Amino acid sequence: MTLTLLGLLVLFSLAARRVGRRWLARSVGTITLLLFLAIACGPVPAWLLDNLQEDYATAPFIHWSTRNVIVLLAAGTTRSSSGVSLQPTLFANGRIIEAAALYRQCKLSAQQCILLVSGGDSQHHGSAESTVYARVLATLGVSPQDIQAETLSMNTFENARYSRALVLIYDPQTLVLVTSGIHLRRSLIDFRHFSMTPIPVASDQLEATLGFWPQASNLELCDVALHEYIGIAQYYVYNALGWNSMPVLGPAKPSGAG
Repeated sequence: MTLTLLGLLVLFSLAARRVGRRWLARSVGTITLLLFLAIACGPVPAWLLDNLQEDYATAPFIHWSTRNVIVLLAAGTTRSSSGVSLQPTLFANGRIIEAAALYRQCKLSAQQCILLVSGGDSQHHGSAESTVYARVLATLGVSPQDIQAETLSMNTFENARYSRALVLIYDPQTLVLVTSGIHLRRSLIDFRHFSMTPIPVASDQLEATLGFWPQASNLELCDVALHEYIGIAQYYVYNALGWNSMPVLGPAKPSGAG
């Protein structure tokens, strides 16, 4: 996404030069170079990431109640080296570990703790992401009886939509949402659309590398951040156009935050 934008600016500059607009070509070329350096050297992705993650940098205190549900949002699957089995992506490992740790904390209070994994087969790998994650969670000590897999959702909005029906079955007093820090803002918008206000827990935080030398990783981080901003903008545009399903009205699920 970022490289595409920069490439288009370069092509525009070359086209302007070709038709004799040298001043315009130099201006666009200079802007393109400065934008590339601002992104690749870290300031732009650092600012974008901070705005998405700073509200969730501190782990919240959770008051575990009699009935608790921890919602874990999936982040894709990848095939093993043999190509036979499916595994969570590297980006998903932090989410899984954080969800398993919260589950153990919850169980220490001797309360009902359900771990709801949300994610369908959005990549068409032949198995829902939540099913793959459920197997991994079981190896981390989460009781299979306490794992519920939501297998229909194909995106974050559907994570919220299909999770709500399962959340209502358990009627939790405390509802927790686990996903990457960069993904939490968009996720909370979607969950609130369906009258759920979970406690947000960031499983990981992304950080840009600031320096005088361009870094390829900063270009990738800029893409990741822009994906989230576009997703947030898309929610509001779709709402304005009436393309989202109607918001669910009614009392929001209690968060249980302390």
